[in-house]
Amino acid sequence: MPTATFHTPPDLLDGLNLTVEPDAPIGAKTWYRCGGNAALLARPATTAQLAALVERCNDRGVLVYVMGGGANLLVADEGVDGVVVRLDHDDFKRVSIDGTRLTAGPGVDLFSLVTATCKAGLDGLVHIAGIPGTVGGATRMNAGGAFGDIGESVARVQLMSSEGQVYFRDRDDLSFEYRRTNIVAPFILDVEFDMDEDDPDELNKRMKEIFFFKKNTQPMGDKSAGCSFKNPPAEVGEPAGKLIDQAGLKGKAVGKASVSDVHANFIVAEPGCSANDVIRLMDEVAAEVEAKFGVTLEREVVVWP
Repeated sequence: MPTATFHTPPDLLDGLNLTVEPDAPIGAKTWYRCGGNAALLARPATTAQLAALVERCNDRGVLVYVMGGGANLLVADEGVDGVVVRLDHDDFKRVSIDGTRLTAGPGVDLFSLVTATCKAGLDGLVHIAGIPGTVGGATRMNAGGAFGDIGESVARVQLMSSEGQVYFRDRDDLSFEYRRTNIVAPFILDVEFDMDEDDPDELNKRMKEIFFFKKNTQPMGDKSAGCSFKNPPAEVGEPAGKLIDQAGLKGKAVGKASVSDVHANFIVAEPGCSANDVIRLMDEVAAEVEAKFGVTLEREVVVWP
């Protein structure tokens, strides 16, 4: 694949004391393990460094993208001409517990957090067991599944605006709907959860049951970004996976991307797959479902740029 030509100056963030990688292979950091590079990948260590980065990019008119664990992301083969920010330094991966109030940074791994809360006897996140990603990304998209969504337990979020201003939004001012929220600020700095005390053994039992269910109904061992499409409203049609299955599309392939035989709403990537293979397959699947059932499928996977 030819190297992309970026217009973002490679020295854009010089002098800000940031960890910066030019022409960074961010596609390889997603769960699909395919796609292009970022002009700059920046990893601020503190909120102050993040604010300085935002100010610099605003002054120069450079776009900023935020990358979490890459679990729900597909990077186009041509890459991202801008600054991609990863909040994965220790300052953004802090976890604290005060009674039944849990606070987690945006870079905290969901798998680890769910396991830790179950062991600590805190109920509130076990229903999202098995969902990959980080706290920030999961909160922004209200990640969830058959057992519930992360937003059910969110009490307050700390955010940074596109101008670098830090502020809080409480539960009463937040809206968590199916795979979307009303959070428009680009950066989530902390998420506070209201938890309930429960028996650790019972929580661990529930967690294992959810993992077992996912293992038997989803292609967890394959490279994918989870569900490719959001489920249509119940009054519009069946769940996306069922529509794709009924359209006879299991196993359909474009290049090295194919519709999973285990769960039709998963598009999996074989070695050598390109982002374009996945995008073309998603487009073809959506077109065939609309042609057969009159239902328009909306992507759940985020595609950059």
